[in-house]
Amino acid sequence: MEERPESDYSRQTVKRRQLRTGYTTGSCAAAAAKAATQALLTGRPVAEVTIHLPVGRDATFPVNRCEWSEGGSAVTCAVIKDGGDDPDVTHGAEICATVQRDPDAAGGQVRNVRIIGGPGVGTVTRPGTGITVGEPAVTRVPRRMITDSVAEAAAAGDDSGFTVQVSVPGGAEIAEKTTNSRLGVLGGISILGSTGVVQPFSTAAWRASVHLAIDVAATNDLSHLVLSTGTRSEEYARQCLDLPDMAYIEAGIFSGPALKRCVMRKVGRAAHVGMVGKLSKMAMGYFVTHVAGNQVDTGFLAELAAQCGASEEVQAEMRQASSARHFQEIAQANGLLSVFPLMCRMVCDESRKLLGEDADALIVDVLCFDFDGTLLGHASTATEGVPLVAGSGLAGNG
Repeated sequence: MEERPESDYSRQTVKRRQLRTGYTTGSCAAAAAKAATQALLTGRPVAEVTIHLPVGRDATFPVNRCEWSEGGSAVTCAVIKDGGDDPDVTHGAEICATVQRDPDAAGGQVRNVRIIGGPGVGTVTRPGTGITVGEPAVTRVPRRMITDSVAEAAAAGDDSGFTVQVSVPGGAEIAEKTTNSRLGVLGGISILGSTGVVQPFSTAAWRASVHLAIDVAATNDLSHLVLSTGTRSEEYARQCLDLPDMAYIEAGIFSGPALKRCVMRKVGRAAHVGMVGKLSKMAMGYFVTHVAGNQVDTGFLAELAAQCGASEEVQAEMRQASSARHFQEIAQANGLLSVFPLMCRMVCDESRKLLGEDADALIVDVLCFDFDGTLLGHASTATEGVPLVAGSGLAGNG
């Protein structure tokens, strides 16, 4: 399908609704690490620093403080997290990085950036987070951002490796307002962010922006839309569905309202795309999926696994899983891959229940991905199944 340009009116409406973006804890940690590396190598304090964000643009951060350790062997720089127009509990937190040379890494280039946790950064104590148990709760993308930022600061020719300690004053207290302890992340907050930016939506504005995106797509005669739960799931869906850019809409927690909007605007087909956590909630009939409203029910997931042949022992392990990702790992380790298309089928069924008498007006597809973009399962209310790009699907999952 050929993509049509949105109207001037639609662009102007989007612009009026646009709010100020913020930055993730991962971006702040990377900026602090780069500033500390620069100060360590030059001997001069750094007032601001620019880093490259995963979304493909640069951002400049003011450095709140820049301090040398006694003897000058390490430098600590701090950046204040700005959550933009929709701040979370970490808004205003001081994200610090202490950098020193690592004598175990040397050579003609920066070959090693070792990241360790300091006060206020949580430690992973249970599997299922994607981080090795015992490691600081710094997720994959922020680790890469920190490493790249330190390497860029040292590109002038210094041959040392570096150790970066990330810390957050008051982080343990902030973490009490999050779900970290339930996930087994103890002692502080997590350093997060897959894009580097925080999309600034109040609940009402977020819902309105989702509706607006659907309206724009419908106005431009798009008949097949993708309703993603987040940025990564949208990225993964693009590898499986051959649709124009305008068809991809980050519905976030508003999957149900988005589905109803599609019916109202006479869109013929919509695909829910996401990962196990959000899709498991939809499979239970929850279509506004904010974490504060309803937690992942690992008991429900264990029941699905039982339908797929899980033993009592495996079911018990699943019920104790620390997260949806942990459940996924247990299912995969025990060869229970059929649980994922089953969950997708249940999302289709619950979507039809949600739409009621309008259910026949909309074909609903569901695609479930893991954190690396592998398609775990899919289902559709259409008899022909999901129209996947050749080679991207799973045999027998339609």
